[in-house]
Amino acid sequence: MYLGLAIQDWLVIAAYVLLIVVLGWWAKRRVRTSGDYFMAGRRGNKITMIANALGAGTHTDQAIAVAGATYKIGLAGIWYQWVYLFITPFFWLLTPIYRRMRYVTTADYYDERFGSKLSVAYVVMAMLYFAMDLGLILKGTGLAISAITGGQISTEFIIAFIVVFFLAYSVLGGLASALSLNLLQGVFILLLSFLLIPFALVQGGGIQAIKAKLPEYMFSFVAPREVTLFFIVMIVINGLIGIVAQPHHMAVAGSGKTEKSCRMGWTYGTFTKRIATLAWAFVGVFAAALFPGLSEHNRELAFGVAVKNLLPVGVIGLMVAAMTAAVLPVCHNYMVSGSALFTRNIFKKYMNRDLTNGQELQVARLASVVIIIGGVIVALTIPSIVRGLILQMFLTSYFGISFYMGIMWRRTNRYGVWASVIVAFLTNLIVGPYLPFGFQLSVPGQIAVFLPAGFIALIVVSLITKSEPKEKLDTVNALLHTPVGEEFRLKEKGIEIKFEGESKREAGTNDLALEENGHSLLLVDFLSLHHKFSFKRYRVDIVGFGIALLFVLGIFAVGLLAASVG
Repeated sequence: MYLGLAIQDWLVIAAYVLLIVVLGWWAKRRVRTSGDYFMAGRRGNKITMIANALGAGTHTDQAIAVAGATYKIGLAGIWYQWVYLFITPFFWLLTPIYRRMRYVTTADYYDERFGSKLSVAYVVMAMLYFAMDLGLILKGTGLAISAITGGQISTEFIIAFIVVFFLAYSVLGGLASALSLNLLQGVFILLLSFLLIPFALVQGGGIQAIKAKLPEYMFSFVAPREVTLFFIVMIVINGLIGIVAQPHHMAVAGSGKTEKSCRMGWTYGTFTKRIATLAWAFVGVFAAALFPGLSEHNRELAFGVAVKNLLPVGVIGLMVAAMTAAVLPVCHNYMVSGSALFTRNIFKKYMNRDLTNGQELQVARLASVVIIIGGVIVALTIPSIVRGLILQMFLTSYFGISFYMGIMWRRTNRYGVWASVIVAFLTNLIVGPYLPFGFQLSVPGQIAVFLPAGFIALIVVSLITKSEPKEKLDTVNALLHTPVGEEFRLKEKGIEIKFEGESKREAGTNDLALEENGHSLLLVDFLSLHHKFSFKRYRVDIVGFGIALLFVLGIFAVGLLAASVG
């Protein structure tokens, strides 16, 4: 044994680290421009887009948080990640919106639609989001691996190692490296999710013996406390609003060659995660039966304790490698998206407009390192992973309101957006547990108050103030109504394309006007559907959304069936 792990485990970990570093340096050969670094040249196919969405949306801190919650309150703790289960079909509808904008960052959208000041405000929010999430990821992984070693390696040392490892393979390669490596990382993430289940069942004497040690509510998807039905409903609504403003989704949803590859990637890569989340939840419940005694404060150690006590020598090393794998893709996407935001929407816009492509790439790489440093600072100071996840949901919701309304309602203007963000934030501050004179509402209670307040503020202020310039509105509208592969229509109108990349039409549609033949977007036309709607016009949206709903029902049914066994 060395530092809490057997030599075999260290050999497995070393082999994985070497493999990833070599592949990452190999992938950097494809990075020639900032477009390659930020958006992988929009070269993603269906498989790489699915793997990238799985990697960008799945990380070890989520497994730690879910397992810790289910350790104390039962399977209902799964909703800290299943908050997005019922939202995932909407990804099919949202993805082509990101792709058709042809922007590199979501801040580009705020700049084009509402002006530069709101773009800067969005960048500030995005940097806070990235720093917070990177901190949660690093902290969660550090806690778990430290627990696996019996505390012989400190959380702080593990965080430092992961950062150095990550930078060694990713800073030079950008998103091109992510798309190249995330298929391999996806295999490790699935391994992380399911590896512990059979070992727990064997050690516990089967599911019936495990159930006999636990109260009945531990196998219910609604808890008597913390995760109640009201909590579930409100965080699902909040998740649907906030998901669109998460700053890395312009790259996750928009780096594919075609709209279909982007739709398939974000929707079904995320569905893969929803299945994996079931395994995390059961690990926590099984750990509660097999290794009781963790306090509420230490519940997030449950996953690491299970690994330490259930897995044999060698397999523990494989699990540590899998946990590290689950960190790397999301850190990669956050780092690249954050560097794009700073480089394009702050540095190039306000500090040096005449950057060459090579200089822009250098600034992006330096910004990437700074973002990681911010994440490390958060990792070393933030007290709770679950609390951090909730604060992130709130943060993106303030901007999610204006993202939707800017797409669907032409009258939305910058004054309404400012009012919405400020009112939603201040309302949440007043009704939450943040001020000594506040109303101290629960998390779902806060959502039920600040979201409607934000929407009402945007609508009222937009109606009583002047509209955005017509040419600006026409440009954004033209982008949203021009499917990928029809960029010539934009060029004929003299509309700038921020980054076209390898844009391609869907196979078999070369002679069709795509919008009139199934590729119109329901969300973009939402307020005019009463006179535009036909199945033929919105066929791709309708059919894809329906199939995704069936996946939701199937995954939820699998969860209910697994909970009822024994």
